[in-house]
Amino acid sequence: MESIKSGHKQRRRYLILGLIFLAVLVIGLFYVKWWPYFQKAVAASQTHAIGGAIIANIGKGAAPFSLLAGWTFTLAYFKAVWKAVILGLLVGSLVQVLIPNRVIQRYLGGSQFKNSLAAMLMGVPTMMCTCCTAPVAVGLKRSKASVNSVVAFFLANPLLNPATLVFMGFVLGWNFVVFRIVFGLIAVLGLATLVGKLSPKKTVGIPDNKLFDPIRENNGRLLQRWGKALGRLVLESIPAYVVIVFILGAFQGLLFPAINSSLDGGLLAIVLFAVVGTIFVLPTAGEIPIIQVLMAMGLSGGPAAALLIALPAVSVVSLALLKPALSWRSLVTIGLGVMVISAFAGLVGTVIL
Repeated sequence: MESIKSGHKQRRRYLILGLIFLAVLVIGLFYVKWWPYFQKAVAASQTHAIGGAIIANIGKGAAPFSLLAGWTFTLAYFKAVWKAVILGLLVGSLVQVLIPNRVIQRYLGGSQFKNSLAAMLMGVPTMMCTCCTAPVAVGLKRSKASVNSVVAFFLANPLLNPATLVFMGFVLGWNFVVFRIVFGLIAVLGLATLVGKLSPKKTVGIPDNKLFDPIRENNGRLLQRWGKALGRLVLESIPAYVVIVFILGAFQGLLFPAINSSLDGGLLAIVLFAVVGTIFVLPTAGEIPIIQVLMAMGLSGGPAAALLIALPAVSVVSLALLKPALSWRSLVTIGLGVMVISAFAGLVGTVIL
């Protein structure tokens, strides 16, 4: 009889903790992502635009280095993403406290393709940019998710964001949407599989009684654990985040030169924008107005296609934020993989876009 009561009590506590996590996630996403994006999509359907490019004078040429440009870009960037940053930190810390490790391990802990696919599907509705996704990815890794699942979740957020795809259709055309979905799937599942294969394999399993389970802790201990998890994510993320965003903003004139006859198309332009797009940082859907402006200045489909994949997928900032979860080898593989896939997308885009 006592064991039955104990079992009911445990299930009730699991349910309560799970509902708390789900409430934070859903309410946060509705406030920060879903409702604003719905309004933005309605506006985009009427205006065929989603605002100006975050990079000042994009395509017109600017000083290779400017502290003022760095400061202006940093302010504009964090004005666009600060709510999503807070949500990412909250979700990334709460997943380490409210969800049992064995649950994460069961669905996202394997190295099989189905685990990457599950993580990718989880990343689609959260709709975060690559930097805001990083703290959540770190939290999943610390909760015993596998490397391939972490990478799939991390890349699916920016590349397969449904809202971005809708914006893209209204602004750039629905052919760009199909192109993004195809190459987004290649990047997400291909790189998740590759990084998973190249990462060191752990042969020693962790006994279930050694995995963290929130029902073994009282509320005070859980609150303390959450505070430590959140504080750790903040210290690992925010200082480097701000500094690197400022540096990239200061060098935006160098990274995005004026569009001229030598840069409006061709292999050189495709490779250049595949590299620059992988390095630079943008808020969600920030690639759309940039591509729109550059194509109006004469940029051809090839370089635009390279930017379409490289700009949202990763950045120096997001890879740095992901360092607590992945090895340098994994991070380099992701970065180089995005460059290669973006360059290939550019070659294909030359023909079909």
